[in-house]
Amino acid sequence: MDAVRDLSTAPVTAEPAPPAARGPLSRTVLGALTGGPPGTALPPPACAVEDADPFGEDLQLALHVCYELHYRGFAGVHPGWEWDPGLLALRGAMEGAFGTAIRAGLPATPDGAAGRAALEAELEGLLVEPREARGVSHFLRDEATWEQLREYFVHRSVYQLKEADPQAWVIPRLTGQAKAALVAVEYDEFGSGRGERVHAQLYADLLRDAGLDSSYGHYVDAVPAVTLATVNLMSWLGLHRELRGALVGHFAAAEITTAPSARRTVEAIDRLGGGAACRHFYDEHIEADAVHEQVMRRDVIGDLLAREPGLTADVVLGIRATALLDGRLEEHLLGAWRAGRTSLRTAPGLSLPSGSSGSYGERAPQEARAARRSGVEPAEQA
Repeated sequence: MDAVRDLSTAPVTAEPAPPAARGPLSRTVLGALTGGPPGTALPPPACAVEDADPFGEDLQLALHVCYELHYRGFAGVHPGWEWDPGLLALRGAMEGAFGTAIRAGLPATPDGAAGRAALEAELEGLLVEPREARGVSHFLRDEATWEQLREYFVHRSVYQLKEADPQAWVIPRLTGQAKAALVAVEYDEFGSGRGERVHAQLYADLLRDAGLDSSYGHYVDAVPAVTLATVNLMSWLGLHRELRGALVGHFAAAEITTAPSARRTVEAIDRLGGGAACRHFYDEHIEADAVHEQVMRRDVIGDLLAREPGLTADVVLGIRATALLDGRLEEHLLGAWRAGRTSLRTAPGLSLPSGSSGSYGERAPQEARAARRSGVEPAEQA
């Protein structure tokens, strides 16, 4: 454990630099944030929100930037922007477009007994993997190169370096057993009182062990909108009390499905010769999330809906929205890798993990560890 802990020399909580804009909406948001203190009117974006692709690069980055003001913020950006009325109005319009697009891609959930039956069907479906399932973790276990596994780590870093933070917003919106049980799950996610065991810190250790940069937000410019959308979903649900049921559904879906995919990722790490910190992060999730699945289903969802049965449709929404966006990301990753190209963005001047410029070589993890021993940092290798 000490060897794993010693990998962490970069602070996880440092404010990241603002990312580069990807279109008129994100340019408007970033221009305001970097142009001075809050309080001045935002200029209208060159593109109206209703004309933007709700899943596209521009809107998803703009939404991500707005949400990050509620987490760590950005270097050089005044913290008062977090509650600026003009920025909140623009964020609300983008959230509306995002939420409408998500709901349009999902079947409607009925009320009453039919809604409860739909929820049970969704939960049962999360517990059973189809025999023919061939998702990202199957690909990583059986086919991926070391570079493809490192790319996967980069995609996941946008969330994992703040793991369980979005879900914590639901705590004051719950009561009774649902609140107590969800806090118990969060206590595990936050290291059970041990800073070096906080899951976000374990992921920072993983990144360094894989020869990647462990700085919070470092790879936002590298990941596409399809990745940002999976994280934006958590922030959207967490920041709105009316969506507390959907946030609980999302959290349950994540906890129920993590253990099997984590087990396959451990097998991928072992096959490719990854280091102890890479393995430790996923080992932790195999054990913890197997327990969390039962707690979320019985004690959190069960108690919440016993108190507020009207939230059943929202819990279903959270489960289905998570599957929808995770499925879009999975399609993107597998499509890129099977075509032999990078799944990351390759904009000019973008700092990508070494070897991820568009095609793959069979790069060994030992090279990254040798580079670290020689004193070369990941950011210098890229």
